[in-house]
Amino acid sequence: MSDPKKAEKKSRQQVFTLLVQIGRKEGDGLPEKATGAALMCFASGVDEAEAVRETVAILKQADTNPLDVTGYGTLAEREEEGHEIDDEERALMQRALDENSVIIAQMTPFFD
Repeated sequence: MSDPKKAEKKSRQQVFTLLVQIGRKEGDGLPEKATGAALMCFASGVDEAEAVRETVAILKQADTNPLDVTGYGTLAEREEEGHEIDDEERALMQRALDENSVIIAQMTPFFD
């Protein structure tokens, strides 16, 4: 038997696309000559603010230095804006929703 409160909470969760810029920090795992990186993340939350807070908290726990977060909205919002979203991205978004997690879909290091 499923818990109705749990089902209700899960249905409120959405997945947001976030671009996070990180700076250097000892032990961050970035390439030696990198000055930072951009991370494309899919994060679940009841709203974008919660998704951002969770993403920043997880990245800090992973010894990175989050500097800035830009939100690109939910899947529906991105589709409305005409973004092309491939099957792989959709699968990662669904995984973030199913696992109530943050998925780092892409990491692009910055070099001078």
